[in-house]
Amino acid sequence: MDKKNEMNDSINHFNHMAKQLKQMEEMRQEFISNVSHEIQSPLTSIVGFAQALQYNKLTIEERNHYLHIIETESRRLSKLSDNLLKLTSLESAHHPFERTDFRLDQQIRTIILACEPSWMEKELELDISLEKIRIFADQDLMSQVWPNLIHNSIKFTRHRGKITIRLQQIDDLASITISDNGIGISEADQFHIFERFYKADLARERSKRGSGLGLSIVKKIIEMHEGTISVKSELEKGTTFTILLPMYRYNKIV
Repeated sequence: MDKKNEMNDSINHFNHMAKQLKQMEEMRQEFISNVSHEIQSPLTSIVGFAQALQYNKLTIEERNHYLHIIETESRRLSKLSDNLLKLTSLESAHHPFERTDFRLDQQIRTIILACEPSWMEKELELDISLEKIRIFADQDLMSQVWPNLIHNSIKFTRHRGKITIRLQQIDDLASITISDNGIGISEADQFHIFERFYKADLARERSKRGSGLGLSIVKKIIEMHEGTISVKSELEKGTTFTILLPMYRYNKIV
């Protein structure tokens, strides 16, 4: 009886391993397929418009327009490559992770100011309230979170819209909310927004395309800090991202 149970256990274990290997292979194939698709799209545009530039009868306006598209798609390809490297590094066991004590409000304020050309160009109203909060985290990794979220808000908020950024302490957590009154995200898209390569339908026009990796990187970094990130949104009314990060032994500056 014992031998029979051992045999059954071995078979079950083997089947479980086989199932896991199959799932990993499916994930690998899906990842390769997504990467190939994301690379092929800008490359097709670059080749197509480069060929069009060889036509001698183009006007100056047409030529500049084609050159602008080539530059935009080249930058998108570069960013895709950069984000793939970041995500691969973050998911490896060897990525540097060094916590230090720093002022989170100062970091966020610096990044908001760095984004000034983008929100000034769209004449956006910014409502900012940042409590003086210290946090024990990897400063370099956290500095990759805020530009991604803020640029998303700028990108999907219409001209003269509004973005609200709040930082406050709630018990032993630092709570950061980034809200806008932009185009919003559908309920269906909200369930997938942090998945690799996922792009909501509203982001498919050329000027708003991304790699579909930015929010995956943000989520990974937040999770590495034992924090959480969530999204609430309504079409045509706006979007709010909420991040909660443990502060550990550091308290708010009085």
